Amino acid sequence: MEERLYKVNLKDANQRLDMYVASLDVRFTRSMAQKKIKNGTITVNNKIQKESYNVKENDEIKILIEPPKETNLKAQNIELDVIYEDEYILVINKEKGMVVHPGNGNQEGTLVNAILNHCKDSLSGIGGEIRPGIVHRLDKDTSGLIIVAKCDEAHLDISQQIKEHKVTKIYTALVKGNIAEEQATINMPIARSKQDRKKMEVSRDGKEAITHIKVIKRYGNYTLLKVKIDTGRTHQIRVHLAKIGYPVVGDEVYSNGKNEFDVHGQMLHSTILEFVHPITKEKMHFEAKLPQYFEDVLAKLDNKFMGNLLKT
Repeated sequence: MEERLYKVNLKDANQRLDMYVASLDVRFTRSMAQKKIKNGTITVNNKIQKESYNVKENDEIKILIEPPKETNLKAQNIELDVIYEDEYILVINKEKGMVVHPGNGNQEGTLVNAILNHCKDSLSGIGGEIRPGIVHRLDKDTSGLIIVAKCDEAHLDISQQIKEHKVTKIYTALVKGNIAEEQATINMPIARSKQDRKKMEVSRDGKEAITHIKVIKRYGNYTLLKVKIDTGRTHQIRVHLAKIGYPVVGDEVYSNGKNEFDVHGQMLHSTILEFVHPITKEKMHFEAKLPQYFEDVLAKLDNKFMGNLLKT
């Protein structure tokens, strides 16, 4: 068990204990800090305090950190589309339909199973037992670029970049409906749905979520969008676009999923990733072309749209 000690300085005084702890280390979210405060592995001046305790100048905060558990996950020989790799990081173009990390009912066939085989023992353990090397995530049916950390230093650095909104994430999405604006910003907080815990929803009680959209091309009843996110809330793009009336084509959770192309799962692709290399500090830029099924749908729309124009 690792023990870390922090002394509160004047500028950080009067913060809630859970918020103060979350600000100390990128491996702690506020919810993780709250859990550790409740189980007594975070103390103030050697005493257990509530998460709402306001820290004071010179308070000594002790945090006990358990080492990552040995993983029981199976390494599987699953083909990966590796865009870039060095001894510190791995950038993968994830295919649609692949779950990123194991969970209930998904212990095999995930991206984690694949990277355990690909990287062997050279993975960050910060993600704990079920998420080795995973710095951020993509939904099962969202394809495209994702970063994997191969050491703890890389994991911490990239996590900090994400936390400070320094990682550029740009997606391509095909949505239902003809969006009138050329570009817009959606700024609506997102929280877990109170009715269905598997879904997210726009809620005033939620966390800040900012999505920028820009029209690439219009196809009558469909619009192709470039989407940039400042925050990385669960299902953010899908929730925001559905909320403003333009659900992602194929999304079976936030729309009825019905479409003329028989596409199952959202047509959403992580196209561009930009960040600073965690070790070399070099600026990194990666692009992943659209998957073939996505190109095929756009080709059908092009043909249909041009045909309709010729008729008129």
